Amino acid sequence: MEKAICFTGHRDMQSEDKVKIQLYSLVEEYIKEGYTTFLAGGARGFDNLAAEVVANLREKYPQVKLVIALPFPSHYRHEKNWNSDEIKTYKQVLKNADEVVTLFKEYKSGAYFKRNRYLVDNTAICIAYYRRNGSGTAYTVNYANACKKKVINLAQ
Repeated sequence: MEKAICFTGHRDMQSEDKVKIQLYSLVEEYIKEGYTTFLAGGARGFDNLAAEVVANLREKYPQVKLVIALPFPSHYRHEKNWNSDEIKTYKQVLKNADEVVTLFKEYKSGAYFKRNRYLVDNTAICIAYYRRNGSGTAYTVNYANACKKKVINLAQ
């Protein structure tokens, strides 16, 4: 997708409020440039923060579309450490989505990598919150770079 942007980032952020302000400003700038489709992976932390920002901006820019790409249904039950607030946010993100794409019917090895490639393959720009190697975020950023996509890292 030519005018689409994906998000990838760590589950933990330093100064979440600062990241949210940066993200809001950046996404709004791209909306003004004609980007209308935004894809997030439904993970706790940066993914859901980005989805919330897009949903908020959609009130001002109704042409904006939020797509959530999930590796499999209720993936939060498969992962550790989701607290009740994060689950509530995740469920609200799904309600706010214009479309939810689910890649597999159930957990299978490689499902998260497939989801991350889907995000990159269907967008022109990747907005990341990337601080460390050895993570799904690192994989996604490296994949976006290999695909010659523009990557913007808000953690720098």
